[in-house]
Amino acid sequence: MSTDLLTLTQWLSPAFPLGSFAYSHGLEQTMAQGRVQSAAELQIWLEETLRFGAGWMDAVLLCQAMAGADVADMARALAASKERWEETFAQGTAFAETLKSMGHSVRPAALPVAVGEAARMLSLAPADVAQLYLHAFASNLVSVSVRFVPLGQSEGQAVLAALHPVIAEVAQRATDTPLDVIGAGVLMGDIAAMAHETLDVRLFRT
Repeated sequence: MSTDLLTLTQWLSPAFPLGSFAYSHGLEQTMAQGRVQSAAELQIWLEETLRFGAGWMDAVLLCQAMAGADVADMARALAASKERWEETFAQGTAFAETLKSMGHSVRPAALPVAVGEAARMLSLAPADVAQLYLHAFASNLVSVSVRFVPLGQSEGQAVLAALHPVIAEVAQRATDTPLDVIGAGVLMGDIAAMAHETLDVRLFRT
């Protein structure tokens, strides 16, 4: 069990070569518009994304993939924009390629699908895998804000710590959610991701 947990931690570590640091999930556009300029505003944005946006959908897709469901096509259909799809598929492809170099076969797919399929080999509960996945997702976006707003490192870590109960709740709820009720409701976040394609100066790919 401890070895499997270490393996998952390695997969979701910033050191694992997914290129996650290059993606802001539309947050760069939101910050450029002045809608996220403080730690408090960032926490609200991330909490909504985790509860009702891509965080929630990714957790469900991951749990379904761990259970053996083929959700690769659904993950593509749920991507709200071209940039959102490129973000998740590029990272999922990098994840699969890195695992292949380590002797494991996982097909390129959206990141939560690739992680879920790979996690079948681990003796870990889906809720635990989803929690660490969501923590990595939120941690990357906190890092984006620390670099862009800019926020202090301490402020960023305080935001991440405050999101721990939300992450645990979303991950647990995702384990019992069937695919036929999956959906998202963060329209401003989706619109920001779409508008980001035309942002004049960009630090991040999405």
